[in-house]
Amino acid sequence: MLVTSRGSGRWVLPKGNKGKRAMPHAAAAREAEEEAGVKGAVCPTPLGSYQYRKRLDTGASLLVTVDVFSFAVTEELDAWPEQNERERRWFSVADAANAVDEPDLRELLRSFRASEFNHLPRRNAFAASVHSVTEGLRMFHWFQSLLPRQGNFFDLFEAHARTLVGGSDALVRLLGGGPAMGDHIREINEREQEADDIIREVLQTVRRTFLTPFDRGAITSLISAMDDAIDQMKQTGGAISLYEVTTFDQEMRDMAAIIVDSARLLAEALPLLRNIHANAARLHELTERLVRMEGHADDIHDSGLKKAFKAYGETAPMTFIVMREIYGHLEKVVDRFEDVANEIDGLVIDHA
Repeated sequence: MLVTSRGSGRWVLPKGNKGKRAMPHAAAAREAEEEAGVKGAVCPTPLGSYQYRKRLDTGASLLVTVDVFSFAVTEELDAWPEQNERERRWFSVADAANAVDEPDLRELLRSFRASEFNHLPRRNAFAASVHSVTEGLRMFHWFQSLLPRQGNFFDLFEAHARTLVGGSDALVRLLGGGPAMGDHIREINEREQEADDIIREVLQTVRRTFLTPFDRGAITSLISAMDDAIDQMKQTGGAISLYEVTTFDQEMRDMAAIIVDSARLLAEALPLLRNIHANAARLHELTERLVRMEGHADDIHDSGLKKAFKAYGETAPMTFIVMREIYGHLEKVVDRFEDVANEIDGLVIDHA
């Protein structure tokens, strides 16, 4: 979603000053609501940044650096503070990149989805080396493509990734509270059941397939790590239901936002395994980001747990114990996504 600038009318992302005390991602969410009329979960780990020149009322033109955050929209408002001052519009990623003026922002938007990755310049040595090796092994890859392939592993990987996306969306809505919490818990459970059906199909296909695209152990390790993530989401919802928790700390919601973005990145990464040779550099970028987000989630977990202990450790110890369990479940969900990232990295090392 882009909005028009009040001054020039050009298409821009919702943005603004973060203020003295606000966390950058929280400020981004506030600006999204004020300028674009959307609410949702903002991932605390920035996607990247870009610069542009901002003309002030004084006539000065200053270089401004903008941090960009991934924002999962859960609600579009019918009325919002700046609805009469701007136009808002949904774009495809490619169209959004073409609509903005800032070159760095255009590149950042294009890198948001795998389908746009080929438009990006290969800037680092790793990407260049992967490209070189792929070219050098072209004959080997051609020969490999002639070998008989059986099994629908890639379809199953991608189907499981969709359950993770659906489960994480339901989880972030669950932590938003409100009267529909029971529905969100039920959806997480349904997604977990779908994932169980998929992993059973994968294990059966491994047993009956003569030639697999990857080592059998790597296939089962990857799908098992993915399944652990959705299982942990179910356990999070179960704990919330068991203890009848209805309000959640901002740190919990921030961790849920990281889970949503992790699921999105994984849903982008899995289709790239179909041509791991050509997509090795992009896969490396995605897994590196997943690992970085897991580290950020650890920091948020520790901060939230410390705040909860100070608030309830002495006066309401049972409340603190319940909060600690929910924090622990959320941390384990993010850890499982890191496990998936490590499995994908192993495939890239072995096959690209």
